[in-house]
Amino acid sequence: MSAPRIFGITGWKNAGKTTLTERLVAEFVRRGWRVSTIKHAHHDIDIDRPGTDSHRHRVAGAGEVALVGGRRYAIMCETPEPSISEVLARLAPADLVLIEGYKREPHLKIEVRASPEAEPLAPGDPAIVAIAADVRPVEGDLPWFRRDDIAAIADFIAARIG
Repeated sequence: MSAPRIFGITGWKNAGKTTLTERLVAEFVRRGWRVSTIKHAHHDIDIDRPGTDSHRHRVAGAGEVALVGGRRYAIMCETPEPSISEVLARLAPADLVLIEGYKREPHLKIEVRASPEAEPLAPGDPAIVAIAADVRPVEGDLPWFRRDDIAAIADFIAARIG
């Protein structure tokens, strides 16, 4: 399989990135696409809880811990933050990988805006190729979509990534 087609969803905190990502995943899956996601967080994350066996493995010094159940698994790695390419290399093949966050990475992105007063990211980022907001932006000439126009945003993404 060729390199995965990727597209990003970016914006400031509480702009609606996760909601848009979730709705786009559902739309592309409805269309028959295999979709994976990458979510970037600017803070330490921990999907494990103190007292669990896997947490005890990590605390004891395991560099990676695979937590495996009947329907899903997670691999937790104790490492400096990996690059997007390193994370993409670990994902199973997919038709599309939606990347939420990663404001400063060069992949194509749509900027989500919750309010017209929010400082726009697009003027400083040539990788932002569209805006999703409830009000048409006054600056620039990028394509604009209402945040809830999921089908149109999905059509745009599909056209951009080929």
